[in-house]
Amino acid sequence: MSEVTTGEVTSEDGTRIAFDRTGDGPPVILVGGALSDRRAATSFAVELSSSFTAYAFDRRGRGESGDTPPYAVEREMDDLDALIGEAGGRAFLFGVSSGAALVLETAARSGRADGLAVYEPPFDVDPGGPRIPMDFVAHLDELREQDRRGEAVEYFMTTGVGLAPEEVAQMRGAPFWAGLEALAHTLPYDGRVMGFDRPDRSLPVERWKAIEVPVLAMGGGASPERMRNVARAVADALPDATYRSIPGQTHQADPATMAPVLRAFFLG
Repeated sequence: MSEVTTGEVTSEDGTRIAFDRTGDGPPVILVGGALSDRRAATSFAVELSSSFTAYAFDRRGRGESGDTPPYAVEREMDDLDALIGEAGGRAFLFGVSSGAALVLETAARSGRADGLAVYEPPFDVDPGGPRIPMDFVAHLDELREQDRRGEAVEYFMTTGVGLAPEEVAQMRGAPFWAGLEALAHTLPYDGRVMGFDRPDRSLPVERWKAIEVPVLAMGGGASPERMRNVARAVADALPDATYRSIPGQTHQADPATMAPVLRAFFLG
């Protein structure tokens, strides 16, 4: 296993962003989704470290990173852009769930990505699937202000993800639940990254026209059909994108399965 080094970069607004770096080769930055910190990307970094210098980082408000108010999606884009600078000025980007949306927005703005891979960005654009309520982010804001962390996670899991209440009730007794509650204050951030705070939920096609590098949009073969439908819609909306279904994978994709796909796409 490659040596892991820990560091930090300073974002545009002065926020410290902590990261782990491992491997040797062209840089790839791994961007996680809701209720995750950089530990969730460790297995991906290990799998990719034989071919890449892999960066896993704590998005603002998580783990060892800072959280300078007020929050704005543009500040998270600044954070990722600072990491690209740390990596040498250009990098491959791989984003999962809301991290995928952040990757697309950052690449469209900065133009410093060499290639993008996105896995199941949960945009609210599948007419056949459950839709996100218009007050979704506002309610998460309210729960955050009242420090009702468990309720925020439960609301996100049921109303946002679509899990049954009894499934979430079982999760509440699991050892990992405390870790989810520790990150609950960042759930409104993910809602804003996904555009759930806006009445227009359509994909930002005009902004994405600025993305000039190839994009691989992926869905899990064992994920709900709506997740695959959204990934296809993302691929169709981008200037140069391919859709691929990864057999047997759910929203929690297996790094050992995904790594060869990413390696082949990024390195050819």
